[in-house]
Amino acid sequence: MKPSIESTYRLQFHAGFTFRDAAAIVPYLGALGITHVYASPYLKARPGSTHGYDVIDHSKLNPELGTQADFDAFVDALQQHGMSHILDIVPNHVGVATNDNTWWNDVLENGPASRYAGYFDITWRGSPRPELHDKVLLPLLGEPYGDVLEKGQFRLAFDDGTFGVYYYDRRFPISPRTYAKILSHRAAELEQSLRPENPDLLEYQSIATAARHLPDRSTRDEGDVMARWRETEVIKRRLGRLAVSSEPIARHIEANVAAFNATPDLLDDLLNHQCYRLSYWHVASDEINYRRFFDINDLAALSMERREVFEATHAFVLSLIREGKLAGVRVDHPDGLYDPKQYFERLREAGVEYAVAEKILAVGEPLPSGWPVSGTSGYDALIMINGLFVDRANEAAFTRIYHDFTGDSTSYDDLVYQKKLLILDISLASELQMLAYQLDRIAQRGRRTRDFTHNALRHALREVIACFPVYRTYVDDRGVRDADVKVIDDAIERAVARNPKTDRSVFDFIRDVLLLRASAGTREEQRKFAGKFQQVTAPVTAKGIEDTTFYIYNRLVSLNEVGGEPAHFGITPSELHAYLTDRQKRWPRALTPLSTHDTKRSEDVRARINVLSEMADEWRKRITRWAEINRHEAAPDRNEQYLLYQTLIGTWPEGLRPVEEPFVKRIIEYMRKAMREAKVNTSWISPNPQHEMAVEDFINRGLHNDAFLDDFEPFQRHIANVGRANTLAQTLLRLTVPGVPDTYQGTEVLDLSLVDPDNRRPVDYEAREALLKRPQDDPKFFVTLRALHARREFPGLFTDGEYVPLEINGRLHEHVFAFSRNFKASIAVVAVPRIVMGVDEWTGTTIRLPSMRGRCVFTGNIHEFNGGDVPVENLFEQFPVALLVTER
Repeated sequence: MKPSIESTYRLQFHAGFTFRDAAAIVPYLGALGITHVYASPYLKARPGSTHGYDVIDHSKLNPELGTQADFDAFVDALQQHGMSHILDIVPNHVGVATNDNTWWNDVLENGPASRYAGYFDITWRGSPRPELHDKVLLPLLGEPYGDVLEKGQFRLAFDDGTFGVYYYDRRFPISPRTYAKILSHRAAELEQSLRPENPDLLEYQSIATAARHLPDRSTRDEGDVMARWRETEVIKRRLGRLAVSSEPIARHIEANVAAFNATPDLLDDLLNHQCYRLSYWHVASDEINYRRFFDINDLAALSMERREVFEATHAFVLSLIREGKLAGVRVDHPDGLYDPKQYFERLREAGVEYAVAEKILAVGEPLPSGWPVSGTSGYDALIMINGLFVDRANEAAFTRIYHDFTGDSTSYDDLVYQKKLLILDISLASELQMLAYQLDRIAQRGRRTRDFTHNALRHALREVIACFPVYRTYVDDRGVRDADVKVIDDAIERAVARNPKTDRSVFDFIRDVLLLRASAGTREEQRKFAGKFQQVTAPVTAKGIEDTTFYIYNRLVSLNEVGGEPAHFGITPSELHAYLTDRQKRWPRALTPLSTHDTKRSEDVRARINVLSEMADEWRKRITRWAEINRHEAAPDRNEQYLLYQTLIGTWPEGLRPVEEPFVKRIIEYMRKAMREAKVNTSWISPNPQHEMAVEDFINRGLHNDAFLDDFEPFQRHIANVGRANTLAQTLLRLTVPGVPDTYQGTEVLDLSLVDPDNRRPVDYEAREALLKRPQDDPKFFVTLRALHARREFPGLFTDGEYVPLEINGRLHEHVFAFSRNFKASIAVVAVPRIVMGVDEWTGTTIRLPSMRGRCVFTGNIHEFNGGDVPVENLFEQFPVALLVTER
């Protein structure tokens, strides 16, 4: 019998944490109360991968994580403890940064004539440059192509019947049709050294002729593709045998290879006839013609909408499902897929009963109801729970403080718009360009639209994408949903408002094409354009907001989380109740995390920073004082300082003084990453070492400045004390609200990690196992352990149980959040405090409870309620949060 998915525990697999390591901690996870391990991708990835998202072979386990036997032992350990696991899978893309991806290598060798050409999302004829037609642009050179060529950094090589060109360790196959260029070089010299009737010479000439007459790379005819592949294999085998058996032939090939390597013109001509064009990495943003994961050149997108691609990439995972070794999947980045709904339908048809989508929802945006999934991976729940502990009453005050301190009053919405435009200009310009060409071709088919210029269409597209209010829409072969019409209309109107001098008819044309109702072009052409458009808005939103704006708009950085909208300053209890009530009705088995491998800062760091929202006046005084104390000529800009001080508040370990160097190093590395992501004073593409060194010096000075530390530490200690209440409250909510609680590795205890790689540091499981014997030593661990055991004690109560908000009355009614879960004869009551700065006693505040005889899982106390108002202090007098379950 399969264990019910009651809770998950995320494990990050890599060479330093293998299947054996995971198997070793299964007894601990079982004792903690976990039912399912939630595994990071463990299929064969790029060698050295620390995350597994750069899969190069979907049919194999990652050998760096262990053998098949090691994996089976891990699965057996889970089953012995009544557990199972779900897997993070990556359908959108594959890793192409090494020589190991056989599909990609075949495409580079054969172009559109490759058996796998349709597996990748490549625009073979999208460029206005004819010389790029039927080629893949590979922007990976460290210098311009001509410099690399003339410095001799390309090296042609021959091995076992095949030719390839090397650039350092990377090998690029030579198209078999161009073997003749190499073999025929200095042909007269070979003929003079061997008799005309020499069988080796005749075989050599026959091979060259066969190569020359292979079907052209531009062919897409299936018969020609297979003929080219069969003939190519024969040519390679023949050439390999000949080179081994004939020393004169081997010497001639070796001399020809040397001649090409010594003559840039020869090598240049050979490379110009390949199915790819090697180029400087800077070229990627403008001209790359294969879809990527965001702007990462090393991750090439798959055409997952093709049935054969789905089957080839999922056969192994689906076999694990059928064999009972795997309970379900978390699907990474479904918004990158051409047709997400179709994809999830295929998963369901293939027998996947539990699938959650890593779908980023805007605040108030529903998950498409037609998707056959169990919900999202839970960023929406994370945002809502976190927001409960932000004091909305102080929003205006915090906005003034931030604007006064930084001197910048740019609104969040304007900043998002600006940074989306920036991404479209520097990172994803090639994607925009391809879209514009596609739209232009449609426009040219209509007499009312053919006068729209390419530039006008590109400009309007750029503006619409920058104004898009969600990640993407889901227009597909079935048509346009009402929700998508509203989103597209909203984006068009926003774009028009920001561009009063642009002819509105261009924007209206874009709207009509996206809604499949334009007079120009066929419905199929419009559908294809809408599909590609949707695959662009998602990465632009992610890069523009999560990876740029979230590192600039620092008003209260605990709000700057994946799926969050920092302009929304906090969540009221009634808003959270409404969200959770709906979640129980629609998605009761969606994941509920507070920290993930992608979060910008851990749940406990956010819990501390949230406290600042309750003390605006004191915060203003402190940062003004710290800026004066740490004043220095080479200081970071004021916005960077504002981020730094919040980061120190959130991450400061207890008893740190004197400040330890590992902590200083972590903060320096984090600030460097944050500044590069912000792209204001430095960036990944154009680092500014001078500014980065100045910030590093500022951090070093500040963290060894007694005047600063004397003022900072008492204030931070007060924040941390209040933050503990937030930590316990949000932890209990994660474990009891509708959904499947997900614990990120190590966060069952207080964890003060920042964004990756900081949050992927090794976890001390020995220390956590020791807590099983004395859980009261760590309050967060204690709450986690007892709540997870309650879930196991009352199966169905927290997954299928009705969610009922409980009424709070009295002067502090806004400072308590409470609900019950009701399932058959079982009842659970949950109550937590919120916004507790200055709350010394709960006198006069009551909670209306149902009739029940309940046991508090934290204190062991038995409570009997006859229904009606109960003083809140009765629940909180011995422990800061309360979970009562029906006494059995």
